[in-house]
Amino acid sequence: MTSPDPDLSNDPGHAVIVGVGGRVGIGAAVARRFAAEGLQVHVVGRTQAKLDEVVADIRDSGGRARAIVNRLGSPEEIAALFAALPAGAALEAVVHNAAFKNVPRRFLGTPPQFIEDNWRVSGIAGLLVGQAALQRMQAQGRGTLIVTGATASLRGRPAFAAFASAKAALRSWTLALAREAEPLGLHVAHVVVDGVVAGDRVKETGYGLGKLWIFSKGEDGALLPEQIAENYWQLHRQPRGAWTREMDLRPYKEKF
Repeated sequence: MTSPDPDLSNDPGHAVIVGVGGRVGIGAAVARRFAAEGLQVHVVGRTQAKLDEVVADIRDSGGRARAIVNRLGSPEEIAALFAALPAGAALEAVVHNAAFKNVPRRFLGTPPQFIEDNWRVSGIAGLLVGQAALQRMQAQGRGTLIVTGATASLRGRPAFAAFASAKAALRSWTLALAREAEPLGLHVAHVVVDGVVAGDRVKETGYGLGKLWIFSKGEDGALLPEQIAENYWQLHRQPRGAWTREMDLRPYKEKF
């Protein structure tokens, strides 16, 4: 389900934020940050009610936003997502923030379906979103694609093999795509998010254990969605003479 088309008069450009869950999270924070700069943001996620809350926040602050429910379950769904954008609108930025739940599974007890689910949401959906975004941006000769990654893409931890393998694939294709896209004037960046994000997903985990986990990190021990979003905006605004292809974000207390 998609909210009404935006007014394209005096259009400053559009941004698609894929993988928006609760009001407090990376996706929602990025949507608010880009909307604050005047871009029309298309907020994409799985749950209409959650998207409506984020859109309402943006509109209440004077921004422009609409919700698009999309499960990213097939190439056809992802094609429909980009087909829903207004014809002729400048697509300035796409952020792929979708990820399967990062929950532990011992290697010998990991079912094939769990591996497939991780790969479908992170690896395959990310690849298809990137293809659709750059096909549109190529015609206009500019645009930014930012992909949310994780430290798991660099090293796999015990009980997280499925998540790590999907994130490693996501990182590999993002950096390969950056090398193909840059000669076309398109900026592609992979962001390694290393640490606990103080968002709704963690806070709602384990009957309060998630909140306790964040609290145990102490001051500046967890990543704030708004600070991550600010870095994403700065990536988008970088001049072509000094583009970042990969960035890592972690609290100063986090080991690396």
